[in-house]
Amino acid sequence: MSAAHPHRGSIALENAAVLAHAHMAGNQHVLRLQAPRCALGAVPGSFVHMRCAEGLPMRRPMSIMRANAAQGWIELLYKVVGAGSQALAAVQPGQTLSLLGPIGHGFAPHRERPRVLGLGGGVGIPPMVFLAERLAADADAAWKPLMLMGSELPFPFHVRPSKILLPGMPDEAIGCMPLLDEIGVPSRLASLSGFPGCFEGYVTALARAWLRGLTAATLAQIELFACGPTAMLAAAARLAREFGIPCQVSLEEFMACAVGGCAGCAVGVHTAGGTVMKRVCVDGPVFDADSIFAGSLSRS
Repeated sequence: MSAAHPHRGSIALENAAVLAHAHMAGNQHVLRLQAPRCALGAVPGSFVHMRCAEGLPMRRPMSIMRANAAQGWIELLYKVVGAGSQALAAVQPGQTLSLLGPIGHGFAPHRERPRVLGLGGGVGIPPMVFLAERLAADADAAWKPLMLMGSELPFPFHVRPSKILLPGMPDEAIGCMPLLDEIGVPSRLASLSGFPGCFEGYVTALARAWLRGLTAATLAQIELFACGPTAMLAAAARLAREFGIPCQVSLEEFMACAVGGCAGCAVGVHTAGGTVMKRVCVDGPVFDADSIFAGSLSRS
């Protein structure tokens, strides 16, 4: 591995056995794979590039939702949007899938800002789950994560009222992701689809409603992390600017090779020396929000 190419030697090619495949409402699916090399190096925000079927040569990038290095498995949440994910939905336990991973630079929380606020929209939910679990397992730091998730499809888990009280949260926002509630990480849900227990609006609006009730001292402890559609990420960047808090965003882009060779996923990144092109796969997918949305922030 070289300084110029830090991803070299960190990406494994594995034939991963399908351990479980759960099918949820909204044509959403959770796939658990035995992929020990990937599980060992995975961090919140990293992803895999997976072959969905033998007859489909192009791989699909998918964010890692959970990883267990000790047991050697990873979990992916995806929804069917095309031929690749449609083929993947038919995969059964016992089959194997070829994957490359883990790929990319993940989220980098800073201990001086222990109040981690995560925003996940749709298929941007998985990295927030991974981040929450990783912070909850870190006994060396006093992290206080809060995960807010938004979806217009039914959530890919069984929503129930949270057992964790959150002062300042809108009264109607009582639904949570049970997996996070059980490990002591508070979560709340937002939707425009009228789901019970959810805040009626975008996830960024739910975050704004909560942030408005915080003191300046508390805001100084918050760092924002977001993954989801580009419009949502831009809204998260504006939200962070509004409240004066740092923000990291994980971009979603189409990509061919996913290992930095084709540059098909390159995006413009604003630097002190001007705009440079960076590859979402190996230079990201996580970037500082200001570096991606500086133009739109200056107009807001």
